[in-house]
Formats: sequence, C-alpha cells, structure tokens
Amino acid sequence: MTLDRYVLAFAGIMVLLSVAMTFWVSAYFVWLTVFVGANMLQSAFTGFCPAAIVFRKLGIKPGTAF
Repeated sequence: MTLDRYVLAFAGIMVLLSVAMTFWVSAYFVWLTVFVGANMLQSAFTGFCPAAIVFRKLGIKPGTAF
C-alpha cells in the first residue's frame, strides 16, 4: 500500500471509530468526526496532511497525492 491509501484508510477508521464512540460513549465525540472531516477538507485544498507526515516518517512508501 502507498501513503495515499494509508491516509485514506486511517481517515475512514477514525470517522467510523468516532461515530461509534459518539453513539456508545458520549455525544461530544462528534467533535472528533468534525475534526477529521475538516482536516480532510483542508488537505484536499492545501496538500498538507499531518497523518501523511507521520506515516512518511514511519517509512511508508510515498504515493502521488501527499
């Protein structure tokens, strides 16, 4: 897998996890969903993604988007 796919998979996992935590733990976890969505939106326009930086430092081979 490339860096792009890792970032997309991580974002998807975080969204699903935050929705589940909102449902079963506390309604305040909806803010985690909002944060992940806002981060995805800003990275679409700027190309800056903190998760991509972390994955790159972990040695994931680069893709084309980040």
